[in-house]
Amino acid sequence: MQAWLCENPVGVEALTWKELPTPEPKAGEVLIEIQAASLNFPDLLIVQNKYQMKPALPFVPGSEYAGVVRAVGEGAKHLQVGQSVACLSGTGGFGTHTLAPAALCMPLPPGFPPVDAAAFIMIYATSWHALMDRAALKAGETVLVLGAAGGVGTAAIQIAKAAGARVLAAASTDDKCELCRQLGADATINYSVHTPQAGLRDEIKRLTDGKGPDVIYDPVGGDFAEPAFRSIAWRGRYLVVGFASGPIPSLPLNLTLLKGASIVGVFWGDFARREPQANAQMMQILAGMYAKGQVKPVIDQTLPMSELPRAYAIMGSRSVKGKLVLVN
Repeated sequence: MQAWLCENPVGVEALTWKELPTPEPKAGEVLIEIQAASLNFPDLLIVQNKYQMKPALPFVPGSEYAGVVRAVGEGAKHLQVGQSVACLSGTGGFGTHTLAPAALCMPLPPGFPPVDAAAFIMIYATSWHALMDRAALKAGETVLVLGAAGGVGTAAIQIAKAAGARVLAAASTDDKCELCRQLGADATINYSVHTPQAGLRDEIKRLTDGKGPDVIYDPVGGDFAEPAFRSIAWRGRYLVVGFASGPIPSLPLNLTLLKGASIVGVFWGDFARREPQANAQMMQILAGMYAKGQVKPVIDQTLPMSELPRAYAIMGSRSVKGKLVLVN
């Protein structure tokens, strides 16, 4: 097998494409021949030693991938050689083969192509867990999605619309706002025009007739958090999904009192670990939504696995709409 190896987590430039022995699966594992792997923001942080999970060195990055089971370890009875699966295991995806815990593999129904499957689990599981579980979103409520043209943002738009919500999508360019409208957003905010420092609050207020959004989905953090939270509706739920802009914001807690609002943490990975049955039910629901055409990953572009450094550079340019996928 071949893979991108991280032997020193100082950044993307330290990754090397190496030939490695193809491993044999141990008990509870499967060997997957990787067909496609998507690039997620944690995949950048992990090779910079900035992610909360710090794997032992050396490791192969690539948290999310799809492919075909080529060998099955003892006890992995629900999977068979030749079966198509998707997996989000945290590492291992940026190569030709990987070992994966069988319990984390999602068997793919017929007609689920590997490129879509490799871009599916993280963004849709995160967004469903956030909106439907943590925020208990109801039909008729208004959702503001920040970073709406990114992976989790595009997933959040689709899930919120399927739930019958009104969606306001905030993104950084007119092209990204147009994509959000194509996905079903009812209104958009270009926050390079209506900036966090001047205009964002006023535009949110205008688009909600002064009421504010019932749910705010925030994978961005930084300067966006406070003006967005100041705009939230009475009994609103502010979903802390991530910090793609870099800085972790500080919010004046008196705002929660004045708004009767909640700040709600979203950590899908730990939810899946602590509540595996609930997570499995959620994934069945999401697979059904895909089959019905209610959700479908937005694929910005696909690149050969050999071009991983270029894919990282594209992601770092903040120009990606949806997901980047690497293919073998």
